Amino acid sequence: MEEFYRIRRLPPYVFETVNRAKAAARNGGADIIDLGMGNPDLPTPAHVIEKLKDTVGKPRTDRYSASKGIPGLRRAQAAYYARRFGVKLNPETQIVTTLGSKEGFANVAQAITAPGDVIIVPNPTYPIHVFGFLMAGGAIRAVPVATDSSFFQSLERAVLHSIPKPIAVVVCYPSNPTACIADLDFYRDLIAFAKRHGLLVLSDLAYAEVYFDNNPPPSVLQVNGAMDVAVEFTSMSKTYSMPGWRIGFAVGNERIIAALARVKSYLDYGAFTSIQVAATAALNGPDDCINEMRAVYRKRRDALVESFGRAGWQVPPPAASMFAWAPIPEPFGPLGSVEFSTLLVEKAGVAVSPGAGFGEYGEGHVRIALVENEQRIRQAARNIRRFLETGPEMLHNVVPLATRR
Repeated sequence: MEEFYRIRRLPPYVFETVNRAKAAARNGGADIIDLGMGNPDLPTPAHVIEKLKDTVGKPRTDRYSASKGIPGLRRAQAAYYARRFGVKLNPETQIVTTLGSKEGFANVAQAITAPGDVIIVPNPTYPIHVFGFLMAGGAIRAVPVATDSSFFQSLERAVLHSIPKPIAVVVCYPSNPTACIADLDFYRDLIAFAKRHGLLVLSDLAYAEVYFDNNPPPSVLQVNGAMDVAVEFTSMSKTYSMPGWRIGFAVGNERIIAALARVKSYLDYGAFTSIQVAATAALNGPDDCINEMRAVYRKRRDALVESFGRAGWQVPPPAASMFAWAPIPEPFGPLGSVEFSTLLVEKAGVAVSPGAGFGEYGEGHVRIALVENEQRIRQAARNIRRFLETGPEMLHNVVPLATRR
């Protein structure tokens, strides 16, 4: 039976091969150390949970909520931007609460994209940056991820050689998956470029608070004039270990925010009010939990880099995000990221995400998530050491990926 139109536009789901390998291994009783999905494992702060408990069952909380977010939550997000970035936002016209930043990206794509519109997207990148616009009928022009002059050279080529002319550019720093970071000078150049070429800027800042070298990532909205063309997406998922709560924000340019709010008004009634009240308590509460989260991820990063290095796999230490972006170790490079990741599950009991799942420029790398404790990370390194010492030529019982069914 023929697939539906929008389903046909979606590329194959690269991660499914590794997911099948994980499921098969677990069904066989194997203990899989899962460093693949970026699913935070730290507990949600106690004061946030207590606020949720206090609110559940109160009058009106079981009724439909506000699609753009309750006023108190939008005011709390405005206060966060003011103290963290020095950016002033109007909670009524420049902030929309989203069901996580992923939903926000998907719906802003619906709001601003006409069929055939071209969007410039970094590669490799988080899949919704691509899939959201494909599902909205847009076309993608990929540029390699970078924060130096080469990025703007790629942007220039993309604008000059795309028909029709692109309408927007997506950026994501700290980057998922590569963990590279951008500074304010980069954003100044980006905003100037966008204004010169009539582009909108869509910035994904989900990892704003996950950094390790006392160098907080900036917001694109700190640039003078950025509000004219830019919208930024943030999330409660990583900062407050609230991934399942599905609370995020889009902030910035009033025209884009209004379009997003209107699309959402047709599609949802917002998150459960009690969750929004608890999220407000998180944003207005103490920063101790954020500092503790950052310290945990820093220790895990250090354990990963040190133990994997001793195992024979040199992993560049990320300066931010909850991921490491690692080249496939020699002599396994020719296998490709999907086959290598599958072998890691089958032969080492360790799951990572193949770089090809984030775009063709991600091939040759894997993404390793810091979502297991230090002991489990070191156990993964011991497993990997045995696997690497075996070498690809000794894995006689492995059926090549192309022949699997």
